[in-house]
Amino acid sequence: MTELFRGVGVALVTLFADDGAVDAGATGKLAAELAERGMRTILVAGTTGEATTLADAERVALIEAVRGAVPAGVPVIAGTGAPSTRQAVALTRDAVAAGADAVLAWPPAASRDQGEYFKAVAEAAQDRPVLAYHFPRVYPPGVPVDLLASLPVAGQKDSSGDPERLLDELAHYSGATYAGSSSVLAMAGPMGATGALLALANIEPEGCVAAFAGDLAAQRALADRHLATSRGGVLALKQLLAEDRGLPFPARIG
Repeated sequence: MTELFRGVGVALVTLFADDGAVDAGATGKLAAELAERGMRTILVAGTTGEATTLADAERVALIEAVRGAVPAGVPVIAGTGAPSTRQAVALTRDAVAAGADAVLAWPPAASRDQGEYFKAVAEAAQDRPVLAYHFPRVYPPGVPVDLLASLPVAGQKDSSGDPERLLDELAHYSGATYAGSSSVLAMAGPMGATGALLALANIEPEGCVAAFAGDLAAQRALADRHLATSRGGVLALKQLLAEDRGLPFPARIG
């Protein structure tokens, strides 16, 4: 299976109106801007996109809006992880129908067999690539490195920020590895990671690209904003976005 993308992509925030409704049009415009600023892919309805607060119809509207807003050569990935296989399969089918080029799924804690879970997701994705999502702090238990090669996935996104895990992945897993934490970019890129999918890229796209390319000064320059968003989550990220743009960016989480 060919690689979905190489380089840095953004785990896109979801923009809401003042009344809390999803603003799919504004979210699509933000995605288009970030693509112009060097983002190689757009992840919609992931953790950063406040996916747990979205209704199914809202997810579909976001995927359609972003797919319509960004160039055809920029793949749109949809987050479809869910607490059960049945839910993940339904979300994956909806995402494909809405135009997603790939899906990202985390394994539920209740899953006794991650192989069967990802097989079901892969079947629902039809011919679209599936990425496994390792983020055990939010979605335990995560995906063990030694299990990855046996899963029907094209690669993985690792948001743990654990450099030892990253080293293990790059040394022992031949599939695509995408760093999901902006803390390890200057390690991930030079050591051969396929790319990165980052929340911080919503506000620091150029800095994330430079750090992934091995620019240690760029990695250091991202420190304060990385730490703020790592500790404060989506609320902190949207606060920084609001400060940068001089506009409010409401969130549903919090």
